Order: sequence, then structure tokens, then C-alpha cells
Amino acid sequence: MLTPKQVKALIEGVAPCEYVEVEGDGHHFFAVIVSSAFEGKARLARHRLIKDGLKEKLASNELHALSISTAATPAEWAAKQ
Repeated sequence: MLTPKQVKALIEGVAPCEYVEVEGDGHHFFAVIVSSAFEGKARLARHRLIKDGLKEKLASNELHALSISTAATPAEWAAKQ
């Protein structure tokens, strides 16, 4: 069973991230991701970038469910703060 810390590391391995926060119970995880890799990408493309990078873990059900609540660029994140 994965921990939020492990899921955070997996996400950071997919794209360079300025900020990642992951919460979860070992089965269902919720992530806030801030990455310059999202520049110029629509919301769906941002989610796909992360989920495609985690495809193997998701397919094997080692990572059961990941909900990306925020996928923002650094500028978007700064404007929200």
C-alpha cells in the first residue's frame, strides 16, 4: 500500500514540480500539483501528463485512485495565494 509521501515522489518523477501536496488513505489520493511543465497546456492535458506518467502504477492497481484537485503553473498558483 502506497503512502502519500510515496505518491508525491512518483508525481515528482513524472514532471519537474515546484510544489506537490498529496493526501490519501492508501487507496484514494488527492493531489495539488504546481509545475512549469503545465505552461501552455489545457487542464485535461495537464492531468494526462501526470496520469500517463503513472500509467503503470495505475494499471497494476498499486495506485488505485488519484484525483488531481489542482494542476497549476507557478504563476497561476502565485495568483491564487
